Amino acid sequence: MTNPYGKIRTARELGGLIRHRRKESGFPQADAAALSGVGPRYLSELERGKESAELGKALQVLQRLGLEIWVLPRGATPEKADD
Repeated sequence: MTNPYGKIRTARELGGLIRHRRKESGFPQADAAALSGVGPRYLSELERGKESAELGKALQVLQRLGLEIWVLPRGATPEKADD
């Protein structure tokens, strides 16, 4: 994965980005799950792009791995958005 960061269109893309960031940070899956306050099974399913993954837990994982989600109108970019 060259540059996994950017627009996310599917649960699979989000999962791949989370997996990439976890590995980039050097965390084994079990350690990243514990740090995020979720179980290893949940993190595994999230990384595989399971569409029924609970949003609140997914947001916990993103936050603990130093990632954030922006919701913008189509065509807008974070550089054009207000904080």
